[in-house]
Amino acid sequence: MSYLIAIVEDDADQRSNYCAAIENKGFETAAYPNRAAALEGIRERQPDLAVLDIILESEVDGGFMLCRDLLAQNPELPVIFLTERVDEIDKISGLRLGAWDYQPKPISATFLAERVASLLRLKEVRAAPETTKSNAKRVGDLTLNESSMQAAWKGERVDLTLTEFRLLAHLLRIPGEAVTYDSLMQSTIQSYVTSNTINTHMRNIRKKFRQLDSEFDCIKNEYGFGYRWAK
Repeated sequence: MSYLIAIVEDDADQRSNYCAAIENKGFETAAYPNRAAALEGIRERQPDLAVLDIILESEVDGGFMLCRDLLAQNPELPVIFLTERVDEIDKISGLRLGAWDYQPKPISATFLAERVASLLRLKEVRAAPETTKSNAKRVGDLTLNESSMQAAWKGERVDLTLTEFRLLAHLLRIPGEAVTYDSLMQSTIQSYVTSNTINTHMRNIRKKFRQLDSEFDCIKNEYGFGYRWAK
């Protein structure tokens, strides 16, 4: 099966380089220079993954707006942001929208192709029947599946981003013991992560659990140190 990768990038040279590297991995590509062209093309054929620049021609938040539209149509679509905007607020905004990854430019086209392949493998695992998944870990009412990077609370799925899952899984390595900010930052496998970024992610994780259970209170902040999972 050949996957279709949508690439929305207003720089023609970068767009061409990304397409060539991704096609060398055996995937099809559909490239667009702006949001309008992408919406028209994607309406005719849905991609399996989208790579979006944030600034698209005159639209400074064109990639954000496009991501919102695409995930409204297909909430399971993996989205990778590529951008020169590396401020913390931009990164948080992108991840809050539901993007699976956020990579600063410049980026190696070969590395990008590997990220695309990696996220498609993860998408396959997440879509696999429950009986084929393994490595599920239970801590009280929480279930973590490291293979599919999915979490469930009292049997109900918690819709976490990849970064949120990595943070939660890191926190659960030794339930009850505090984990430092530095250690949590490293677990995100992201650049430009600060303590404030971690605090924002933790607030989002708590919020998602409390949408399922208003009495959820297992994630504790250790002021100035980090977080722990209360058993």
